[in-house]
Amino acid sequence: MLNQESQFMKNKTLWRWWAKALGEKASKCDKESDTIAIIRTFIFLTYLITNAFIVAGVVRHWNDNQPIEIYIHNEVPSNLPQTKEKVLLQTGSNISYN
Repeated sequence: MLNQESQFMKNKTLWRWWAKALGEKASKCDKESDTIAIIRTFIFLTYLITNAFIVAGVVRHWNDNQPIEIYIHNEVPSNLPQTKEKVLLQTGSNISYN
């Protein structure tokens, strides 16, 4: 019996610490304050879960290395000198030409 009572007091103390960590006591009535602490706990958990999903999405897509394809219509105007056309087409980048 003493062990159960000790465990109950320990749980009650942990709950009081958690309720105080959530913020100022909302009312002089303990029952009302406990209800508000439960609502604050629910709000905290929704924030925590939302942030966990955001972080999981960032980690999942971290360094995907998807190639970026840029299509350039390579028709050169007739007034451009031929040497400029060769330089334009011989770039050392990862650009795909159609």
